[in-house]
Amino acid sequence: MILRLSNRACVLSGSARLKSTLSTYFDDMGKAGIILKSASAGIFENLALEDWIHDHVDLQNRSILLLWRNSPVVVIGRHQNPWQECNLPLMRRLGIPLARRRSGGGTVFHDFGNINMTFFTSKKKYDRHRNLKVVTSALKAMRPDLDVAATDRFDILLNGHHKISGTAAKLGRTSAYHHCTLLCSVDRSVLSSVLKSKASGVIRSNATPSVPSPVKNLSDVDPTLDSNTIMEAIASQYNDEFGFDSPVITVDPTHEALMPGIHKMTTDIQMWEWTYGKTPKFSVCTSLVVDDVNIKLDMDIKNGTVEQCAMEIPEDWLPPETVHEFTSALNGSKFCPNEAAVLVAAFMRTRSMRADVAEKIHRLCDGVLSVM
Repeated sequence: MILRLSNRACVLSGSARLKSTLSTYFDDMGKAGIILKSASAGIFENLALEDWIHDHVDLQNRSILLLWRNSPVVVIGRHQNPWQECNLPLMRRLGIPLARRRSGGGTVFHDFGNINMTFFTSKKKYDRHRNLKVVTSALKAMRPDLDVAATDRFDILLNGHHKISGTAAKLGRTSAYHHCTLLCSVDRSVLSSVLKSKASGVIRSNATPSVPSPVKNLSDVDPTLDSNTIMEAIASQYNDEFGFDSPVITVDPTHEALMPGIHKMTTDIQMWEWTYGKTPKFSVCTSLVVDDVNIKLDMDIKNGTVEQCAMEIPEDWLPPETVHEFTSALNGSKFCPNEAAVLVAAFMRTRSMRADVAEKIHRLCDGVLSVM
C-alpha cells in the first residue's frame, strides 16, 4: 500500500485529511514504525529531508525507515576533503554535483542504480547491526543462494569480497540516524572515475580519508534484482524485523508547508561555504611544469579559502615582484577555479606588463587552477 503526502493533503484509503506538518501526521498515525519513500531524486532535498526528520520528529517512541535514490552525484562525509576524495574537474565537465552530508564516513557515488536507506531511532535504540540485518535478510529472502553479509565495519560484502553497501551515521543528543547505500546497478565506470582524485598526492590534510574497496553490483550476479523490487523487499523485511505494519508512504521533500524550514535546510547544504568551506584545514605542495620550467607551489587552505600562497620561480623566467603580486592576488580567495580565474583576470587588467610576461602568467594560472 502506498500513501502520498503532499503539502496539502495526506491521501488515506481514498479519503483526504488535511494535516499541518509531517510530524503532526506521524503523531496522528500513532504507529511505532513508519516507512517513507522520497519522491525526490535530488541529493540536496533528500539530505535536507533526513535532517528535518532528525530535528523535528519525535523519535523517542517511534522508528522510521526512509528509502531514497538520487540522480548522479558524489557525496562526501562531514569531515572529508573533496579535493582529496574525488575528481572535481571531471565532475564539473560531466555536470555531476558534489554534496557534503552531515554524517561522517567516506565518499560515495550515487545514481539511480543505488538505493539509500536511512534508519531513524532514538539514540538508545540505535543499532547498526540490526539495521544491516534488515538489508541482508531482505536480499536472502529474495535470493536464498545470495552470499551477502555485514562486516565489523558495517559494510555489506557480496561473496565475501566485493562491497555493495557502506555505512555512515549521525548521533544527536536524543535521536540518531544510520544510513547506508546498496549498489544495485550503478554505473561503475563513472563511479571509479569520479572517485579518483588527481590531486590527492599533493595534499597534506588531517581530513577523514575514504577506504577504497572493490565494489560490485547486485545486478552483476542477478540481473532481475532491480532497485524497485529490492526497495519493496527491504520495506517488507523492516516491518517483519521490528514487528511493524507500516505501508510505504511517499513524501515530497520540496513542500515547505509539510515540513516548515526545509527550504532553508536544502539551501544551506548547497552553499559553497558548507560543501567546500567545511573542509578541514589542508596544504597543497606540488611542482608545476610551465614552459619546461619547474615551479614549486605551496598553499595553505583554511575554510576552503587560500590563507597563504607561495611560489618558487626562476627569476629569469618571471620577475620576483611579479610573482609576489600574483600570489598576493590569490591570498584570501576561495580555493575554487572560477574565483581564482576571475582574480587573475582582474590582476592582469590592473597591471601594465609585456606581452610575453602576460602569456607566462596565463599559463601559470592554468597550472594553479589544475590543482583546484
